[in-house]
Amino acid sequence: MNTIIHRAETRGAANHGWLNSHHTFSFANYHNPERMNFGVLRVLNDDTVAAGMGFGTHPHDNMEIISIPLAGDLEHKDSMGNVAVIKEGDVQVLSAGTGVTHSEYNKNKDKEVKFLQIWVFPKTKNVTPRYDQVSIRDISKENEFYQVLSPNKDDQGVWINQDAWFHLGNFTKGSTNEYKIKKTGNGVYAFILEGAVEINGEKLSKRDGIGIWDTESITVKASENARVLLMEVPMTM
Repeated sequence: MNTIIHRAETRGAANHGWLNSHHTFSFANYHNPERMNFGVLRVLNDDTVAAGMGFGTHPHDNMEIISIPLAGDLEHKDSMGNVAVIKEGDVQVLSAGTGVTHSEYNKNKDKEVKFLQIWVFPKTKNVTPRYDQVSIRDISKENEFYQVLSPNKDDQGVWINQDAWFHLGNFTKGSTNEYKIKKTGNGVYAFILEGAVEINGEKLSKRDGIGIWDTESITVKASENARVLLMEVPMTM
């Protein structure tokens, strides 16, 4: 088993006034050659966008882009004609494929929006671009990981062009949960959204991250009430 830990305070940071962003991996003006990616997980940005502000229209290609709102309402528009608002309890995927442009704005003029922006390298390049979003409010379970993303169209949550599985979990203090790796050769990156946990004996707090690979499972124990995002991804491109 191999492990790498990224403490919250060691992340890259950029405060543009309208955008306050923390980067687990190298992004924009933050470049750390030792923190380029975790397998095919390329970007994990923890973004806060000021009221009424947002990202103007910009292009993407050959990347699976996942957005998970944590608070507030985020409005999305893209060159495929999609116009949508996502909020806490939703998960969105933009499969950029051969190329797409989009914009993201805080829908509200009186409060911030907080969301995770996650980029995953695709399994197959130059696919037809695709957009999807789903509500995960009704599938949330206490003290148990529940799936919000997979490679399969018919599975729970959104699907992407990669052999990846994402799970969320809300845990009460003292609870323990085991997560089993779904595909041999994959690793799992855990991001602590709230609270504190122990994962395979390592103590982790809010916004800490830990990547684990060459293992068949991990064990998560809540040191206090906690919320955790698990991202299982291939370790090779």
